[in-house]
Formats: sequence, C-alpha cells, structure tokens
Amino acid sequence: MGVVILLIMALGVLAMLTRKVPTAFALVLLAVAIAVAAGASLSGENSVLDTVLQEGAPALAATMIAIILGSWLGKLLDETGIAGTLVRKIVEFGGDRPVVVALGVLAVSTLVGTVTGSAPAAMLAGIIGIPAMIAVGIPKVTAGGTILMGIAAGMPFELPIWQFFSTALELPIPVVRGFMFKLFPFALAAAVLFVVVESRRRGVEHAWSVRAPAARPSHRRRLGDAPWFALLTPVVPLALALGFELPIIPSLLAGVLYALVTTTRPGEWAKRLLRTLYGGFEVAAPPIALFVAIGMLLAAVKLPGAVSALEPLVKAVSPQNPVLFVLVFTLLVPLCLYRGPLNVFGLGAGIAGVLIAAGIYPAVAVLGLATSYNQVFGVADPTSTQTVWSAQYAGVSPQQVMIRTLPYVWAVALAGLCVTAASYL
Repeated sequence: MGVVILLIMALGVLAMLTRKVPTAFALVLLAVAIAVAAGASLSGENSVLDTVLQEGAPALAATMIAIILGSWLGKLLDETGIAGTLVRKIVEFGGDRPVVVALGVLAVSTLVGTVTGSAPAAMLAGIIGIPAMIAVGIPKVTAGGTILMGIAAGMPFELPIWQFFSTALELPIPVVRGFMFKLFPFALAAAVLFVVVESRRRGVEHAWSVRAPAARPSHRRRLGDAPWFALLTPVVPLALALGFELPIIPSLLAGVLYALVTTTRPGEWAKRLLRTLYGGFEVAAPPIALFVAIGMLLAAVKLPGAVSALEPLVKAVSPQNPVLFVLVFTLLVPLCLYRGPLNVFGLGAGIAGVLIAAGIYPAVAVLGLATSYNQVFGVADPTSTQTVWSAQYAGVSPQQVMIRTLPYVWAVALAGLCVTAASYL
C-alpha cells in the first residue's frame, strides 16, 4: 500500500509540474486519494469526509489569519507611501553609487519581507527600487535578484511563516523562532554577498544602454513622503513579537494600527482600514486556498493507515547519520524548485508530515529541513509569483534570475541543514 501512496504522490507532482491542475486543487485531490489508498472510511473517525476534509481544511486557520493581517499591513505600507518613501530615501542617499543603492534597496526588501511575502512584497520594494537600481547601472538580472534576496533575508522573521511552521509541524512558536534566529545570519550574508559580487562581477551597465521599466503610477505618489516615524512600521510587529514575546496575531494588528495612526487623519481611519483590508483579502486569497489544501494533505498523511504504510519505505531511504543527512538533502535542493516534491507549500508539507508522524526525524529537525528549502524556493523558483514579477519587471526571464541566485540560496540551505544536523540529530 505504501508503494501505491508514493505513486499517487508522484502523479500529483506530475500534475503540478505540468500545470494540468492548479496546485491547491491538486493537493486536495492528493489528500483524498491518499486517504482512500490508506483504507480510510468515508465518514467517522479517521475518515475522508470528517478527518481529511472537515478537520483538515481549517487546521491552518491561525496561519490563514496571519496571512490576511500581513497582507493588510502590506496594503497599508503601499497606500500610505511608507514602502515607497523608504526606497526613495535610500536611493537619494546612495546617489550615483550603484552598490550603495542596491544594498539600500536590499535593506528595504528585507524589512518588507518580514511583513509579507510573495509578489506583494516584491512589488512594495521593487516598483521604485528596480528602476532606480537599473538607472544607476546595476545589471537587470542583479536588480531583480536583489529584491528577491532581500525578501528571503527577511523571511526568517516573517511572522505568518512562523505561524505556518508552528501549526503545520505542531511546534511552539519559541522553537520556530529559535531556529529562524540561527538561519537569519546565513540568509542575510548570502543576500549581501549576492549584491556585492554580482554588481562587480557583471560590471556597471550605463543607464543609456538599458531601458528601465517605468514605475507604475499609484495613489501613494500623490500623497508624498510618509512621516519619518511612520517608517518604523515594519519594525513594530517584529519588536512586539521578539522583544515582548507577544503572540503573532496581536503583533501584526499592532503594526496595522501603528501604520494607520502615523499616516492618516482620524476622520479617514475607517475608510482606509476597510479599503486596505478588502485589498488585503484579494492578496491573501491565493495563499489561503493553498493552506486549506495543505491542511487536508497533512490530515491525510497522518492517518494511521498512511503512516503504517509509508513508515518502512520512508525510513529505508531517510539518512540517519548527520553527515549523510546534510549531504543527501543538500543534493536534493533542486526538488523544491518548479513546484517539486520538496516544496514546503506543496507536496513537501505532506512529506514533512510523514517524517514526523512516522518518527523518522524529530519535528524540530523537519523544521530545519523545511525552512532551509523554503529559502531556496522563495528566491530561485521560476514558478513562484515573486520571482516571476521581479524578473519580468526588470526585463529579464525568471530562469535568468534562477541561474544567478541559485548558488547563493543553495549555500543558505546547506548552512541551514548543517545547523539542523549539528543541533537536532
């Protein structure tokens, strides 16, 4: 039966890779098929309808709420001009020094990456940042990659990501936070190294030799610069979650309120809150659909029949030696690209669930594995929305950005796997 479940997973990966079926729909079909193959009944305890669909769908509800709040805060950063002001100030400070401008945009991207992810984060930093970098001579591939590397550097402190791994792997937030602390220096070092090395290795391209994409007109242009104290908005949720150890949802809500109060007249609070909240729902809808499907998949692979069928197979191919653990999973890094089987926002979540449910690795070791791979997916996957947007806005292909950024994020994954093996195996 275990072989049958693995074949079902392989068919699911094929459907996602060929884009015959949208990822969220494919994961739901996978969850039902795995449950049926594992011998689950139609209803009752450990069943398809009650356990997989009914209980699995809201299993990641806390993550979904965090995603909505992060998207809401991202919309406020956009509409109030906070993100645009941060980028413009950095560009003004950098002047005609390409590397300084790129490092400044990288810093803003990192801040934005702690608030929200995916294409909205890339747009917040990139709409102004990418044309500014190209204008001072940064190569177009490097400009697009800088935005992505910055978002990835902020990803270890993205509060919705903490909530996701905490809920999906059934780990306390402090445990997730502790590993993210260890991963952050490697992500930041790789991002800085990317900017410095790629800017100098590729050389400066004069502004007249490239066509920088025109920045889209937006409402925030008419608002002017945001007040200096409003620029602290991305730091507020982090400070509360880290310094005061507040729960994630109240921390994000505090960020929303701070952005509102520091940029908006009291008479306009209600309208702006509603407008940006509705906009946040539009941004959050695709990941929420994905998390509903992931919850179902996790419920399916944790069914007793699925665990007992998969345990001997997975255990036979899972390295237990720390050195082999690092070596094998480092070589498998490309399998998290192109919506591959190790993508944590796809079938990788199910594999993580199996590893934990079968007792093959401790949950915290699976956390290290999943977060290390997530650093690669968030930057170099040509099918991820932030990579596609950044590359196309810079005027290059997502594959060009992947080739340029992959060595750096692969090194981050290696570092994360080394920390995991040394600390938890």
